[in-house]
Amino acid sequence: MIEAVAPLPLPQARKREPRVALVHDWLTGMRGGEKVLEAIASIYPEAPIYTLFHFAGSVSPALESHPIHTSFLQKAPGLRSRYRSYLPLFPVAIEELDLTGYDLVVSSSHCVAKGVIPSPDAFHLCYCHTPMRYAWDQEHAYFPRRTGTAARLRSLALTALRSWDAASATRVHRFVANSSFVARRIRSYYGREADVLHPPVDVSYFTPGPAKEQGFALMVSALAPYKRVDLAIAACDRLGLELRIVGDGPERQRLEELAGPKTRFLGHVEPRRLRELYRGACLFLQPGVEDFGIACVEALACGTPVVAVAKGGVLDIVEDGRHGSLYPDWGGPADVAEAVDKARRMEFNELDLRCRAESFAAETFTARLRALLSSRLTAELRESLR
Repeated sequence: MIEAVAPLPLPQARKREPRVALVHDWLTGMRGGEKVLEAIASIYPEAPIYTLFHFAGSVSPALESHPIHTSFLQKAPGLRSRYRSYLPLFPVAIEELDLTGYDLVVSSSHCVAKGVIPSPDAFHLCYCHTPMRYAWDQEHAYFPRRTGTAARLRSLALTALRSWDAASATRVHRFVANSSFVARRIRSYYGREADVLHPPVDVSYFTPGPAKEQGFALMVSALAPYKRVDLAIAACDRLGLELRIVGDGPERQRLEELAGPKTRFLGHVEPRRLRELYRGACLFLQPGVEDFGIACVEALACGTPVVAVAKGGVLDIVEDGRHGSLYPDWGGPADVAEAVDKARRMEFNELDLRCRAESFAAETFTARLRALLSSRLTAELRESLR
């Protein structure tokens, strides 16, 4: 008699990992957007990065270790010195990037990265630092000269760019904004809702130090018109308070001519010196409206209170009277000076400032992004990965 043999179980099909592509506008230096990209890339260490152009060695080794694919603009004449002049070509260049075969596309966008064209079945999540400020609500701040042929041509180019920017938002399945302020801008310009996930800040490096000098205010900013550095200079001059400014930009010469003897322009400084300045300042000044305000968090992490305009991403960071002093967004030098004077007379709890900063730690960012990606991936994508 032949004994029956139970059939062997059929091997179950293994689920494959999603094929992931990362997209960023351009790689020319390590600023806030690149630090966000670095945190995203740490979740997907094998994922290639697609970008308009890349200046080799300009970003961190962690980002340089990824395969980096660039657009035709990589070979454009004079790219390093005047890449912004190629702005009208950015939409064409980003759309030509080939994302065939990827299941998940994560774009980090402050310009055109969100406009990539993914595969029909791919899920596209966009971490939006901001809709293009210079194409939307801050065109006049970026381009104050409004007369002449060049100005007219620029306006035509920006009109076309706005149309493309709004239309290409439909290629994104889910927006994630870096602040409540940016989420409102996304709703206004793209007609889309967005989750809010604040960018990561290196609070393990920026920490409190020895007792403060109490003798100067600090500002860390690009020297551009919309940053309102002139307000900070005028306010500190009124109070006879030394102001140290870290950063550079096209406004430097004009601002140096405005400044009194107690304003010091330090240009770019290395991280250790920046940490010393945060630790030594009696307060940190942010008179311009920022999409978020990483420098504010770095200051708080070092135990330094913030004086800022009560508008923009800073409202997600600073509670007036607890972490610093806020003044109305229509305020002039007198209002800034009053807020500075108020902050100097207050006694802030350094531990409270530090705890507030720790809520923006890089570990919190990556954990929340993982959870968001897990919850937002569509059922179709999950099924396709079986």
